[in-house]
Amino acid sequence: MKSMKQFAIILMFSFIGEALHALIPLPVPASIYGIILLFLALERKWIELRDIHGIVVFLIQIMPILFVPAAVGLIKSWPILKPAIVPYLVITVLSTIAVMAVTGRVTQMILRLGGDGQEKQYIRK
Repeated sequence: MKSMKQFAIILMFSFIGEALHALIPLPVPASIYGIILLFLALERKWIELRDIHGIVVFLIQIMPILFVPAAVGLIKSWPILKPAIVPYLVITVLSTIAVMAVTGRVTQMILRLGGDGQEKQYIRK
């Protein structure tokens, strides 16, 4: 029953994200709205991490399985993708490098500005 409650919380934020996506005329995916709202709720302590921890761990464990349909879709679309594979690969590699660099820099900046060098324990068991 605990997992059902945790999953309901995640679904609630997902649903709110879908509603915001329908109401706000911006090219932002519904999942981004949902994850930002979930982050804000966790940050403001409206919900505790322990309230969703179990289901979040489960969803992370099964995440590779969730990519199977997307991979099948790519394989099915191979005749369309084949002529432009080199540009797709170049864009993928360059954007991956850019994301890694920006993420690293932002993490370093955050650690410098607010880090006291101590790892904080967020999950109380």
